Amino acid sequence: MAGGTKPGTLHLVATPIGNLEDLTFRALRTLEACELIAAEDTRRTRKLLTHYGISRPLISYYEHNEMKRIPAILDALREGKDVALVSDAGSPGISDPGFRLVREAVDQGMPVTALPGPSAVILALSVSGLPTDRFSFYGFLPRSGSERKRLLEEAAQVHHSLVFFESPHRVVKTLENMLDLLGDRRAAVCRELTKRFEQVERGVLSELIAKGKARTPKGEFCIVIEGRGRKQSQGVDREERLRRAAHDLKSTTDLPLREAARQVALKHGLPRREVYQLGLELKSVEED
Repeated sequence: MAGGTKPGTLHLVATPIGNLEDLTFRALRTLEACELIAAEDTRRTRKLLTHYGISRPLISYYEHNEMKRIPAILDALREGKDVALVSDAGSPGISDPGFRLVREAVDQGMPVTALPGPSAVILALSVSGLPTDRFSFYGFLPRSGSERKRLLEEAAQVHHSLVFFESPHRVVKTLENMLDLLGDRRAAVCRELTKRFEQVERGVLSELIAKGKARTPKGEFCIVIEGRGRKQSQGVDREERLRRAAHDLKSTTDLPLREAARQVALKHGLPRREVYQLGLELKSVEED
């Protein structure tokens, strides 16, 4: 570094995802000691700091300004200042642009360390009742229908647990997309984790959709879904379920195809889209 100044350290500090008492002693001590705090939402972080009586300079660092902020943060590190990076909640760098700052700091030889703490992903997984030995985290699904479909089709082939974030106004639609493309799997919908109105609902996707439609969803959601099971991955088993689904579709002529496909898909644990396509093919054969 210029003038032989020892660079400061970039500290990745995990902050509470709801309950302010979840801030660790080490995180508290680090926030008190750092000479600059880069925060995803300065208003939210200021409330946390005020709660603990901490007064430190704050700089915003979020998805759309990170490229402008990185040079200033790196300059502070070069000057020997310790900098704390915090997200809105949980561990920075997970589903936020923190990794870009970490990458730049590492590339320029700056010391980087992380403080463990609250994580909605781990909390949701641990209370879901689903396997925890392996999992894949997908964050928020894309808003684009085609991109969302592509990602869920990819996730449908994964054999271990799947974890997603979702906002309240899209959670029911997302569960419906998952039912269409993954089949009626076991899942857990976790809401407001660590907060006063924390709620975890477990069941198959169709049950969770019905519960979601019965009330206005509120809060922040984390969805955990079981991976593709061994039976689902065995060709013989799948072919047998498709054969039975085809038989049921032929017997359900009194319902519109979409409704028939929905009911048959639920019965056999198959993606609704696949059963609907099967129905179209059967209808085409009958017309020929």
